[in-house]
Amino acid sequence: MDELFFLLLLLLLILPAVLYFIVLRGPSSRLSLKSRHVLITGGSSGIGLSLARLVASEGARVSILARNPTALSTAAESIRLSTGIEVATFSADVRDYDALQKVVEKAGEIDVLIVNAGVFVPEELVKQELEEVKMMLDVNLLGSFNLVKAALPGMKRRKDGGRAPRSIAFMSSQAGQVGIYGYTAYSASKFGLRGLAEALQQEVIGDDIYVSLVFPPDTDTPGLAEENKRKPPLTSIIAGSSSAMTADDVAKKTLDGIKAGSFFITGAGIKAFISGAPLTDNDLGHLWLS
Repeated sequence: MDELFFLLLLLLLILPAVLYFIVLRGPSSRLSLKSRHVLITGGSSGIGLSLARLVASEGARVSILARNPTALSTAAESIRLSTGIEVATFSADVRDYDALQKVVEKAGEIDVLIVNAGVFVPEELVKQELEEVKMMLDVNLLGSFNLVKAALPGMKRRKDGGRAPRSIAFMSSQAGQVGIYGYTAYSASKFGLRGLAEALQQEVIGDDIYVSLVFPPDTDTPGLAEENKRKPPLTSIIAGSSSAMTADDVAKKTLDGIKAGSFFITGAGIKAFISGAPLTDNDLGHLWLS
């Protein structure tokens, strides 16, 4: 009993220091993308497509994954026309772990994994069908587990002798920082990513793998237009208090954070969030301005 008490006390003393390092660490490791392999899920449109285009322009070998083969082909052609770079495309559903394992085997060793695929159906919980709740949890949270589980063994085994850091980035949301009316299921799926990212960073930091957690605001994408059709009136009012960013702007800020080895990729309001202070409407509207 005394030994168990001692171990628990030791854990309580050590864990805050570990979390402090993970959450507040500075840009201790610059990650170069040139000639590195970057795999992006949800890469056929929106933020994922903007990230793929930006990463390709920096000389990376790019693979994009999405469900729709036609959308993937269109995205690949768009990237080729804008950058002159050919990208690999993979059609799979992130809910299908076996399919993801096959993609990872075929794609080859991954240096940067950007877990961007996600779905959002806004609705008050009392009105929302449980099938929609399950879909968001399965895609946004379990799908992230599936992808990392499939890719992580290869990312830990290094053919380069461990000379260069690697990265895993999770695309969360401002709704993963603070609960928002009409986002009940979506917020739950995105809040879960924080626990996943924090625990995973502790497990892989010894392998020189840096984990990042991205909190973009509403972003002007085809998905946002569809979401707006379903938002409850009060949700629309709340969301309308801040303007949507472009996918290209979000992609640039995301990539800058990944290359800097940042854990949280967001703006000024994150300091209040980390300290436990509530975020104000003003914080939510300006998180990405700094």
